Amino acid sequence: MLYYLNGLFVGLLILSNILAVKLFSIGSWIVLPAAVIVYVFTYPILDVITEVYGKKAAHRTVLTGFLTQLFAIIFIWIAIQLPAASFYEHQQSFETIFTAGFRVTTASLIAYLVSQNIDVLIFDKLKRRHGEKKLWLRNNSSTMVSQLIDTSIFLTIAFIGTMPFSALLALIASQYVFKFIVTILETPLVYALVALCRKNNSSAGNEPVPLNE
Repeated sequence: MLYYLNGLFVGLLILSNILAVKLFSIGSWIVLPAAVIVYVFTYPILDVITEVYGKKAAHRTVLTGFLTQLFAIIFIWIAIQLPAASFYEHQQSFETIFTAGFRVTTASLIAYLVSQNIDVLIFDKLKRRHGEKKLWLRNNSSTMVSQLIDTSIFLTIAFIGTMPFSALLALIASQYVFKFIVTILETPLVYALVALCRKNNSSAGNEPVPLNE
């Protein structure tokens, strides 16, 4: 199951980078990148990995996601630089969709690396305290804190100086409210995935991962 979770995590991560160019609004009070509807699911997957397979496995997953993003950026850049065929009329659109500014890309990578690792650390610390009890607490606590860090770091690095500071704070707050609500709604998914992974480990005869892993 760990291989499937890792694949799903990385796949959603790359998909979120592709969808980031599309913006959508909820009423007139919040504007979000389409990536958020995918990226928010990487946190519960990481929590499941931490819960069942341990902190080291989760940190490896985060590192794998980071390296995959770097390779994706490199290959996308190469694809953009390749000379377009004479009959290909969509080079400009291709560049618009797949090119993010250096500042935005840097903000995304830093926010990802910091927030996802913090998610693992908080989750693992709470697991050491409560054992297998209170999964809902460590899932929601770690994700809510790390999502706030992710949103704050990304939006600050990407947009500081391009808009009034009050507007930046409002943008951070509105996006975080959306992520906060989704985090709560994702709790049953975490319980279901943890149960599925433990059942799979049990049927395969695998020993549970110690808490100090």
